[in-house]
Amino acid sequence: MATDALPSAETVRAEIDAWLVDTWDPEATVAEWWDRLARAGYAAPTLPPDSWGKGWPRSLTGVVTEAIQEHGAIGPPAGLGTLLAAPTIAAHGDDDQKKSMLLRILNGQDAWCQLFSEPGAGSDLAGLQCRAERDGDEWIITGQKVWTSTAQLCNLGMLIARTDPDLPKHKGITYFAFDMTQPGVETRPLREMTGRAMFNEVFIDGARAHDRDIIGGRGNGWAVANTTLGAERSGLGSGGSGAAGNAFPGPSAGALDQPVREFVGQVRTGGTGGGGGGAAHTYVRLARDLGRSDDPAIRQGLAQLYTLTELGRFGALRAKARSGRKGGEANIAKLMMSDILRLQRELGNQIIGADGMVMGGDTKGGGIVQELTLFSPGPSIYGGTDQIQKNILGERVLGLPKEPGPAKGTPFRELLHN
Repeated sequence: MATDALPSAETVRAEIDAWLVDTWDPEATVAEWWDRLARAGYAAPTLPPDSWGKGWPRSLTGVVTEAIQEHGAIGPPAGLGTLLAAPTIAAHGDDDQKKSMLLRILNGQDAWCQLFSEPGAGSDLAGLQCRAERDGDEWIITGQKVWTSTAQLCNLGMLIARTDPDLPKHKGITYFAFDMTQPGVETRPLREMTGRAMFNEVFIDGARAHDRDIIGGRGNGWAVANTTLGAERSGLGSGGSGAAGNAFPGPSAGALDQPVREFVGQVRTGGTGGGGGGAAHTYVRLARDLGRSDDPAIRQGLAQLYTLTELGRFGALRAKARSGRKGGEANIAKLMMSDILRLQRELGNQIIGADGMVMGGDTKGGGIVQELTLFSPGPSIYGGTDQIQKNILGERVLGLPKEPGPAKGTPFRELLHN
């Protein structure tokens, strides 16, 4: 949508307020409410109008989110379907996929996970060895994926697999919408030191995907995957919202048939352990409650945390305003998120002192700092490590030379593999 055709923030606020008065019903089920939100274009307003969105920039989407919260309603589904699959399908899907797959993401009927990383293909994702072999109108898929967030709760996955090993490694990859509930798929949770299991291993042995499940065309999976990765780095980055939402979608989570009023005020996150733009305000309150707000070192840390989160927020707004951006904004945002989470960890423990060594909700701060401390190494690894983000910035943005390696056109089957 052209900038001069965009409504003002005041117009959007009046529109969504009126719609909420007419539509919000706390006695409706979660599924009913999410379907109303999706069909009205308010579940993902940044998506184009032909993809169940409004074509609005992030600034106007924030107006919608604020109005929903202040009205006492709940926002769209949490999870990677809304964060990653939806913008990818909107960019690369055909008309049928946009019509059917996107609606089921935005109204919470389907929950998606991301089947990208493998035991030998994380930092070098294009070296993946999960293979898809043609069988008529279907593909037989075999391989292993790892670090798959929330896979145990998802019925669909964003799967990239090698469909042509005779092509260079970036060329012979295809992107599938993949049924996680079929025979031949086994999910094994990976327990973290937080005690939870957000990540999983997924073993695929002879499972199937149809031709119509290919997103973006056969052999074009690397380009499609980069759209997903861009959305991931922006969403998980310093100015992003992660996988934030009120309830988890899909048939396995058990929320769809519940009264929507049960989820008002609840917020699920992508597991950042207390991160996000509100962290500085949370820590200011904590420092005041514990009588530490006059400590010069803590005050300096709070100022630094607030400054970094605001820089991240404005950077994300600037990136979103650039249509077809080619720079490294998403990678910078991801790096800033790692810095912010590390600062939160150090500053939080500085505020609560020795209580940082004790877990439990009855400790200073209610356990928020301890939870963040245990989770803090994760963000510098998932979604592409900090080192990978720096390599991308160096090579693709600054034009620095790549590390020595095989010629770019070398067929995948001729490369050395782990």
